[in-house]
Amino acid sequence: MRYRTLGHSGVVVSSYALGTMTFGHEADEDASHAILDDYVAAGGNLIDTADVYSAGASEEIIGRWLAAHPTDRDQMVIATKGRFPMGQGPNDLGTSRRHLRLALDASLRRLGVEHVDLYQMHAWDAATPIEETLRFLDDAVSAGKIGYYGFSNYLGWQLTKAVHVARALGFTPPITLQPQYSLLVREIESEVVPASLDAGIGLLPWSPLAGGWLTGKYRRDTDPVGATRLGENPARGMEAWEPRNRQERTWRVIDAVGTVAAAHGVDHAQVSLAWLEARPAVTSVILGARTRAQLADNLGAADVVLTAEEIEHLDAVSAPDLADYPYGAGGVAQRHRPLTGGR
Repeated sequence: MRYRTLGHSGVVVSSYALGTMTFGHEADEDASHAILDDYVAAGGNLIDTADVYSAGASEEIIGRWLAAHPTDRDQMVIATKGRFPMGQGPNDLGTSRRHLRLALDASLRRLGVEHVDLYQMHAWDAATPIEETLRFLDDAVSAGKIGYYGFSNYLGWQLTKAVHVARALGFTPPITLQPQYSLLVREIESEVVPASLDAGIGLLPWSPLAGGWLTGKYRRDTDPVGATRLGENPARGMEAWEPRNRQERTWRVIDAVGTVAAAHGVDHAQVSLAWLEARPAVTSVILGARTRAQLADNLGAADVVLTAEEIEHLDAVSAPDLADYPYGAGGVAQRHRPLTGGR
């Protein structure tokens, strides 16, 4: 396991984080605690959750594990999120001071802690002035309830605005951003990654295997079956299957990943994760596992070191399809140095 500082902070975290959206849903409490045990044993120390994961059950499961592991508790970097509704009232969502105060206190209670290391806004809230959100977060840092804060699912301009407003008002600045990012979802490289590099923001990519596509378990024009997110409930999953199945780029990427995997004697997922872990601005890749076996397989990516030629090939076949202006051929974005692997 490799370690990096969390954004521009001094906190050191493992380059693979444990995402816990499955806790309390796909993974019951016993399975979740076993996954946590295995993750810590492998050297992982960044646990990511959110208040809305399994309607609070994820935080509660983590809280009971922390209480039962006081030694490990001191070593873990705990991250959670607030923004989405946990109730039915008109103020039970958003990033207003009112909602965040209640949401943060509720998360602390469920986790059984007095503070969390990283508190993240789960998405942009157009109804709340960014100054109000940042003031609350700065106050929460001063009160000792959070160590640092970050964002999730922000656009490039939203991230940059938050960074510069925080600086202008003398507030504690953000240190992280959680975006969707993978070999199949690289659009953030147009704006979000450059904005993050400019501000010293560490990226914590979610869905690094693109919902299972980059594990190599799907086959062209063959409906998914069995224990997959798409196959367990075809009525819900097929709307996600068809668009990707029809895109030639999807199968081009999967084939390339398979070729590199075969050369290393590993599986598709490990190559896909290793590629992402080496991308610019990436601090820690969030792994989401339903079972201990899935986690063990994904953590195997820490031992995979891709060659420069392999990275270049994967970059080329996975290049996103962008419009001509301003990102495509002849666009202003092409005049700048392209993003390549490494930090």
